[in-house]
Amino acid sequence: MISDASLLIERDGDLVTITMNRPPANALNSRLIALLLDAIECFAAEEQPPGIVLTGSGSRFFSAGGDIKEVVGLEVARPRIRLFHQLLVTMESYPGPIVCAVRGYAVGGALEFLLHADHVVADKACKVGFPEINHGLLPVTKGMRRAVEKLGVRAAQELLYWGDFIDAARAKAIGAINEVVRTEEVAPRATEVCRALRQKDRKLFDVIKRSLNRTALLDDRALEDMTVADLEAYVTAESSAEARARFLSKNSKG
Repeated sequence: MISDASLLIERDGDLVTITMNRPPANALNSRLIALLLDAIECFAAEEQPPGIVLTGSGSRFFSAGGDIKEVVGLEVARPRIRLFHQLLVTMESYPGPIVCAVRGYAVGGALEFLLHADHVVADKACKVGFPEINHGLLPVTKGMRRAVEKLGVRAAQELLYWGDFIDAARAKAIGAINEVVRTEEVAPRATEVCRALRQKDRKLFDVIKRSLNRTALLDDRALEDMTVADLEAYVTAESSAEARARFLSKNSKG
């Protein structure tokens, strides 16, 4: 795994905390994007991938999104946008929970991180939005599609067309974040949620996550085939059989 001061990684058993560390705003330059991609791919390759808490250093910015200084020409922009797209794909397919711990602003590409996470804990100072239209930029198309899927067409249009930021209450109302807590509670709450999700049946969590992310892209026949193929994740797995046995035993006593 590549090591760099702009990305801090702490591990505690089956949980890792990844901190974007590019003060003052944790802007996503090509180097940081590559580091994030490398780290998540390395953890995904483990036999039992850990839960990931993704956050940003400082209290004002989770991340201000893409580093606009790098958008200087197609020869730089093309590989950078492909790299960022691959990072979103990797987050989406990561076989374990990814929880974002957000303090302050999470805008542009950083909002795309939130939309590709499994759970988002934010503080009351959180602001989210897609300011690209006001800065001569365009969000990654995969991020725009995910905005429509998670937020709905109207909410996605509101964010993408106007480029304004919305506060934590509005972000929670439209589904951009899951919960709002006090600033000092963001990190411990995100860790608590991530650890709880990581303790779920690993195979079932992976299958459910993959199904949720791919459902809108498949026709009915493909959905049927996926459902049948996924039977192995729980019909033959010992942990799943034990869970069903506990459920049946509990019901029989009632």
